[in-house]
Amino acid sequence: MNADEVVIREFERKDLDDVIAINRSCLPENYPPYFFLENYRNYPKAFLVAEKNGEIVGYIMCRVEYGFSHFSRKLVKRGHIISIAVIPRERRKGIGGKLMIKAMEAMKNHYSVSEYFLEVRVSNFPAINLYKKLGFQIVRVIPNYYLDGENAYLMAKKAIN
Repeated sequence: MNADEVVIREFERKDLDDVIAINRSCLPENYPPYFFLENYRNYPKAFLVAEKNGEIVGYIMCRVEYGFSHFSRKLVKRGHIISIAVIPRERRKGIGGKLMIKAMEAMKNHYSVSEYFLEVRVSNFPAINLYKKLGFQIVRVIPNYYLDGENAYLMAKKAIN
């Protein structure tokens, strides 16, 4: 393994402080420690970290929910991408895409979801572009979704069989 290679692996309890630090430094939406641990306990295969040279440089936290499909009127199992962040110096290197792909694979293979969804700030063009490259589409706008009043796009993608 190359020293600069990024490894995507499942979150472990010992990663909590690093993940919280990344969440707080990169995103305006922050969660208390118990929220991270609750998602880890319930969906451990869908909570991943990106590690480079022994340092956690990114994470993705997901959960599984039942709800109406964003593509039909059926009740389905959906993978919800709750939070994803990569530290600034490691951005634009494909880490976010790798985290997304591995998390979607885990949600499909371990939790049998039939689609994925997420919310993203309408102003977050880099993230929106990444999600579109991965096959997500904008389903609708959620007005005033964020605490500062910014709207969000609800984006969704069908899981490929």
